[in-house]
Amino acid sequence: MHLQKVPKPMNPNDASLVDRGDDLATFRSEFAFPVRTDGTPWVYLCGNSLGLMPLAVPAAMQVELDSWARYGVEGHFEGPHPWMPYHRRLTAPLARLMGALESEVVSAHTLTVNLHLLMAGFYRPQGQRTKILVEAGAFPSDQYAVDSQLKHHGIDPAKGLIEVDTIVERSADPTIPLVEAIRQAGDHLAMVLLGGVQYYSGAFYDIPTVVREAHKVGALVGLDLAHAAGNVPLYLHDWGVDFACWCSYKYLNSGPGGPGELFVHERHHQRRDLGRFEGWWGHEEKSRFEMPRHTRFGRRSLAT
Repeated sequence: MHLQKVPKPMNPNDASLVDRGDDLATFRSEFAFPVRTDGTPWVYLCGNSLGLMPLAVPAAMQVELDSWARYGVEGHFEGPHPWMPYHRRLTAPLARLMGALESEVVSAHTLTVNLHLLMAGFYRPQGQRTKILVEAGAFPSDQYAVDSQLKHHGIDPAKGLIEVDTIVERSADPTIPLVEAIRQAGDHLAMVLLGGVQYYSGAFYDIPTVVREAHKVGALVGLDLAHAAGNVPLYLHDWGVDFACWCSYKYLNSGPGGPGELFVHERHHQRRDLGRFEGWWGHEEKSRFEMPRHTRFGRRSLAT
């Protein structure tokens, strides 16, 4: 058995000095810290589930409530921040954060809803190419989503799912077992669905290598970046990732119920062979209120 030496805990006073000297230390004063019963603030380390509330949130919310009160339904088009194009305010910062083009990202829905919508388009099992490869011990919601997608196509998850153990010794590269499994699956592999950061071990996978190896065998690569967005450097466009989704209430510090986000590489934007679940917000914006019977992809709209 390989035993790791446990580092000696840092003296609390030394840790406080390091914190105060950090380049980001000044941001501490911009957040609300929960306090104990004795009035002392928590040491808050729960960025993986819900970040601290920025002190600016109540004022920002009040602006929107005032718009609702003053404009009613016209708040979609009037006021300081009209609601109809609200998502576009997030496009540029999301693109910078994720290493994407602005046309490749949008804020909408929730993480799991986005994952299902993306897989509905990108997971197209045909012939022997039916398998989905995931990390063993992936975040449970991803496991549930993948299992249900396989079942939706009439595929038994026990036969259609490849789970790869990437929880390895710290000295080992967790991407190596993924590459080996991709090569072994070959033309049976339809998709790799991977967490950018393994939520249990904290491993940050070598995503460009995974993408390169998956594309070599003809498979697509999707990512759940819930534990990576705002946490590690990402370059989704340059890495050639096919699609990705993430949430905003972990390291991006939105509030409870904050919206999810998604990415689709521009090379897929004009494809007509992908499955699309179309609706109001998915329709071309410039003709949305004309309510046409056809979308710009030439298919029948479900709207009447």
